[in-house]
Amino acid sequence: MWALRRWIQSTATVLSNAYVLFPFTRNIYQGKLKSVCVPGLNCYSCPAATGACPIGSLQTIFANVRPSFKTGNFHIGLYVLGLLRITGSLVGRMPCAWVCPFGFLQELIHKIPSRKIEIPHWMIYIKYWFLALFVVLLPLIVVDGFGYGTTWFCKYVCPAGTLEAGIPMLILQPQLRELAGWLYVNKIAILALFLVLMVFIRRPFCRIVCPLGAIYSLFNKVSVFRMVHHPDKCVMCKECYNGCPMGVKFYEGANQPDCIRCLKCMQESCKFDAISYEIAGLPVKVRPIAH
Repeated sequence: MWALRRWIQSTATVLSNAYVLFPFTRNIYQGKLKSVCVPGLNCYSCPAATGACPIGSLQTIFANVRPSFKTGNFHIGLYVLGLLRITGSLVGRMPCAWVCPFGFLQELIHKIPSRKIEIPHWMIYIKYWFLALFVVLLPLIVVDGFGYGTTWFCKYVCPAGTLEAGIPMLILQPQLRELAGWLYVNKIAILALFLVLMVFIRRPFCRIVCPLGAIYSLFNKVSVFRMVHHPDKCVMCKECYNGCPMGVKFYEGANQPDCIRCLKCMQESCKFDAISYEIAGLPVKVRPIAH
């Protein structure tokens, strides 16, 4: 299962960034595929990106609300909202584990040998504040003279955008370096901070900040695909927690907000078959893995 997930993560990363002509065009891809949102966090402005980021698209919806009302052409972004709802309703937070390039990067960096530390549990709720403040409220409330807001999370916070778009675009277009001021320095500092944290903490961006993960997590308990805990078989050995890339204590309850359904606990950690999953309420029999 580990090898399969790594293969899927690698494939998803390549497919999300498959525009190989960017070294020649020195610009981002702007074809028809760019109107389609990818399920993971992948910056729209990355020169190799072939799709749009759902969080960037969601911010744009709220940033354009006032001008749309004034012109009588209000669009509520049903496509983006529908995509997030359908994905969440089907699999909950599973895209974070299987198709998100930035989540994949965090797992790889965390393999660097070091002393590992754990974050306080309350910090996992900070991402909901980032979702409410930077994705919804600020783009909606803080506007220019024409009523347009801005994509606050992308512009001021997102380290994935800095890594995938900010740094590459300054390399491809040297003239942009003259425009890079304190904002760019701030974004580089945020990226550097998270790169360091990734070494010591399991997926720190996903657990503390990511608004996309916050949205998907709201569906974990009601999605078609759900994890199942069998307390009669569980011996509380905590191996599920030790091996979990998100630091979830599965024995405290299935389908917690930070469970990304990577299935590592079921396939690799639990030796007592105390973890399984169901689809639409129907249990799925999984061939046991030799431990």
